[in-house]
Amino acid sequence: MVGFSIFRFVTSDDVTITFDKMMTDLDHLASRCRSYVAVIIIGLLAFATFLSVIIGGVIYRYRWRIRYFMYMSKKRFFGYQMLPDYTAIQNYKYEAFISYAEDNIRLILDDVIPQLETDIISLCIHQRDFLPGNAISDNIIHAILSSRKTIVILSNAFLKSKWCMYEFNMARMESIYSTGEDISLVIVMLETVPNSAMPVEMLRWIQDNNYIEYTTDHEGNAFFWDKLRRVITS
Repeated sequence: MVGFSIFRFVTSDDVTITFDKMMTDLDHLASRCRSYVAVIIIGLLAFATFLSVIIGGVIYRYRWRIRYFMYMSKKRFFGYQMLPDYTAIQNYKYEAFISYAEDNIRLILDDVIPQLETDIISLCIHQRDFLPGNAISDNIIHAILSSRKTIVILSNAFLKSKWCMYEFNMARMESIYSTGEDISLVIVMLETVPNSAMPVEMLRWIQDNNYIEYTTDHEGNAFFWDKLRRVITS
């Protein structure tokens, strides 16, 4: 660089600088002009991650509402084939769909069916009335839509079953968004279930709509079945 000191160096803003100052600026030029591609990519990834978390949270919060509307949209607008023997909602095939855990089958066979099923009350029991060969989710929706009421037999075993919870949540959505004014979902508290074990949706439903408590006491038991019959037929 011998001889460059005799030259005059002028910046873009018409400021004269010395040769030494020019050389110093050249030394720092690489750092000042470094690429920001890595920073931009990291920023975009961070934003995409944040957006994914937000969208995922919204989808999780409204997952049952989304499932319900997706199913109903598929059935109504995209040519979804109705299950055989489907009955229009104005003329229900069953008075009540009984939703229960497999652990409580003896109660269903020994008490629920004998006590409730009569000439004027027909029950939908999944072990007896679900159509073989159809998807479980289709059978559940079919049972809910073709029954005036859905009776949930709530127990600790019920909360551990994914299909029982599916039945509860889809019946809850149907009760909320169906055109009828009457509440179509009824909860029977079979045993003591701690609040901490219940999902938030179930706790809110019980707080807003209450429940019927099952009892083995002789007089209380007779009153329980009478009340449940009236709820089903009301």
